[in-house]
Amino acid sequence: ATDLFATVLEAAGLTPATPADRRTLIRRATLDLTGLPPTPQRVARFVRDEMPGAFARLVDELLASPAYGVRWGRHWLDVVRYGESMGRTRNYPFPFAWKYRDYVIDSFNNDKPYNQFVTEQLAGDLLPSKDNRQSDEQHIATGFLALGSMDLNERDKEKFQLDVIDDQIDVTGRAFMALTTGCARCHDHKFDPVSLEDYYSLQAVFAGV
Repeated sequence: ATDLFATVLEAAGLTPATPADRRTLIRRATLDLTGLPPTPQRVARFVRDEMPGAFARLVDELLASPAYGVRWGRHWLDVVRYGESMGRTRNYPFPFAWKYRDYVIDSFNNDKPYNQFVTEQLAGDLLPSKDNRQSDEQHIATGFLALGSMDLNERDKEKFQLDVIDDQIDVTGRAFMALTTGCARCHDHKFDPVSLEDYYSLQAVFAGV
């Protein structure tokens, strides 16, 4: 495959990029994994490190950095429509939204298994726990369902509840299945395999939240 790639490049009059020097390599890795540039001291130490496995050790160090969870946790927070207020007609704050944010960051930094990460956010309040700390963490994880944009000017209580459930169904579909589900509130989805029956089956689940 490498030879074929080289042949294609040569045919196009191109040549492969040369391997990155050590200063460039540490800068790329540090920015990718933590979103921050390396310190001059860390660059100098990496450049001088001639022992085998220097780059692997650098990557392990970056993965162990608290900044790793901040860098990559923010992508998850974007997916789950994280915000510290409701928006819409009345921008009421979520004063404890930061607890969910920190839960996500800590989950990345602690290399939490993905299946556990998913389950805690959907049903953390129903999971068994070994102590109060774990119970608190699992309850905080359900902030996934509590966040979101809500219309506090809606006076019809039943419609307000159904709109909140619709938001929960929508974020669950987008975050965990890469599917849009909101269209199925009114009709079978025209593009994704989500039927009206599927939607209201999910609504029945979330109605008890």
